Parts: sequence; C-alpha cells; structure tokens
Amino acid sequence: MEPITLEITILKPISQVWEFFTEPTHITNWNFADDSWACPSAENDLRVGGQFNYRMEQRDGDFGFDFKGTYDEVIPEEKISYHLEDNRKVQVTFEELDASTTKVTEIFDPEESQPREMQREGWYAIIDRFHKYVENN
Repeated sequence: MEPITLEITILKPISQVWEFFTEPTHITNWNFADDSWACPSAENDLRVGGQFNYRMEQRDGDFGFDFKGTYDEVIPEEKISYHLEDNRKVQVTFEELDASTTKVTEIFDPEESQPREMQREGWYAIIDRFHKYVENN
C-alpha cells in the first residue's frame, strides 16, 4: 500500500519544533487526535535502536493502547525514521523555511485493515494539534 504524506508549516524556529516533537513533557500535551483522548505518558529514547512508547487513552477510560516503535535514523533538527511494532515505517522531516518557520512532513505506511482516508484524517488531526501546541507555547 502506498505511503500517506502529510505536511504542515509551523511559525516557530526549527529548534523549538524539534524539542516539542521529541521531548516527553511536550509529547503528552499534543499526541492525540481530539479532546476525547489523552496521552498520559510518553517515553522516548531518541537514538538509532532506541524505542518510544506513547500511551494513548480515551479520557473516559473505555479504551487505550500503546503506540510503540524503534528508531532507524535520527538526524537532530532534520529527520526521524522509525518502524512500528507491526513493521510499518514512518519518516518525519523538519525543514527550516526561514529563522522562524519550519515545515514538518510525515510519511507513513498505512494499516491495511483501516480505511486510508480515516488514517490520513487521524494522523493529520494529531500533527495539527502539535502545530497549534507549538505555536501557542
């Protein structure tokens, strides 16, 4: 299945965008698609071979899951590549457009069991929440 690509432009310097994307204290504030969900914990060993685990839960406690992966490539303030537990690949690039503007591009392999557009919308909702969190902090 062809990868899905998402792009978003954030009006903040690349160093701040990188920090907010990779630091667990920030990840827990934005890593969920809508207000009925939360990310109560995040662990992130940001190095090749390192792993991450972001806990995602519905706020009402009905359902939750661990979003886990292993890093394949880490180039600070430039690129992160990882694979998920089911071996789907994800690549995130950070491009400095000018001193106060950063473009973030996510390319991910979709799940075969879920509708493509639903996955695009869900991942976009999270990256858009990230965008708003960075610009408001």
